[in-house]
Amino acid sequence: MGNNKLLGNAGEDIACKYLSSIGYRLLQRNFACKTGEIDIIASDKDILAFIEVKTRSSERYGKPSEAVSVAKQKKIVKTALWFMSQYNMFDYMVRFDVIELLREGDDYGVNHIKDAFQYSGRYGY
Repeated sequence: MGNNKLLGNAGEDIACKYLSSIGYRLLQRNFACKTGEIDIIASDKDILAFIEVKTRSSERYGKPSEAVSVAKQKKIVKTALWFMSQYNMFDYMVRFDVIELLREGDDYGVNHIKDAFQYSGRYGY
């Protein structure tokens, strides 16, 4: 397994622990379907949160969250809609978050960006 994959897996583990520590209920991790993949799906009280995790070892190429492009956002939205239809979860409010992690030695700085992007309907932005 490559270093980027190991770093990404470590970041997702840390993100899950962080979310649990602040009261989120983890529903799915690495949910994948034909439209894409979502790192973490969790509930925050009555809100269904679809969470993209980005982990980096430096900011040489920018902040980790900057890697969540508009194209990536569209894939996340389509995948979230598919998830909601499969599990009949349309009664929930929905939020799209990004958790960016920056490795600093053996520690990770965690930045949870709630409502990092929004979906305005019918795949539009």
